[in-house]
Amino acid sequence: MPQPRKRARRYDSAKVREAVTVQFAHVKDGVARLTPEQTALPTRLGEWTVRELAAHIAMVLRSVVRGVAAPEPAARDVGLLDWPVATRRFAAAVDEDTRELVEWADEEGGLAELYARTERELAEALAAPDERLIVTRFGGMPLGDFLVTRTVELTVHTDDLNAATGLAVPHDRQALAACTRVLTDALALKAPGGSVELRVPPYAVVQCVEGPRHTRGTPPNVVETDPLTWMRLATGRTPWQEALSEGRLHAGGERADLTPWLPVLG
Repeated sequence: MPQPRKRARRYDSAKVREAVTVQFAHVKDGVARLTPEQTALPTRLGEWTVRELAAHIAMVLRSVVRGVAAPEPAARDVGLLDWPVATRRFAAAVDEDTRELVEWADEEGGLAELYARTERELAEALAAPDERLIVTRFGGMPLGDFLVTRTVELTVHTDDLNAATGLAVPHDRQALAACTRVLTDALALKAPGGSVELRVPPYAVVQCVEGPRHTRGTPPNVVETDPLTWMRLATGRTPWQEALSEGRLHAGGERADLTPWLPVLG
């Protein structure tokens, strides 16, 4: 019998909106501290330097601004749990748009002006209600769902920025929580079942992977890690064996290797 489709969990709108705003403010403060030498540093994102990465983080929220400003689409085309897979189709377009935004920023006053303008326009866009359908590159989505995806993008790319520069930009707790839950739910959708329990305390627990279903007591197959390590595993930033060998990931049971289903995003 086919597994029923996992329903997207509900997110607290006020917390998501605050998380997006706070995390972007953290990044804005970090980017303001970058030296010209730091903006030229390489990142773990292919050919992007820190300059492109910083512009892309602003673009993550400019997509909210553009979506709200555009006419409302006729239909909802993509749900929250469809989004992680959908991102893979648009890598080339994202790269092109990011490079164009860098050129725009260079002409309009640099990264500082880009971030200041984005912060102002985002605040205006957030006046729209969660249920308002907006245009995204993935199709029509409710604003509330799209904002949850922004917590993932902001959390992942804050980590990328820290890895490249050593800035230690903080992670907002609510943004990290939402990011963790989206990525664990995405895994449960990709590998449906109940033979493995994935624990990412204190934010998420899901069951996944086809096989004998656990009903009570200690599950026979358990994977446990912290939120940042899970985010890096789920996005391909950290290999499974590396996280295991460094003690940041614990996996017990014959089915507890999730490598076949990783990454779940990107």
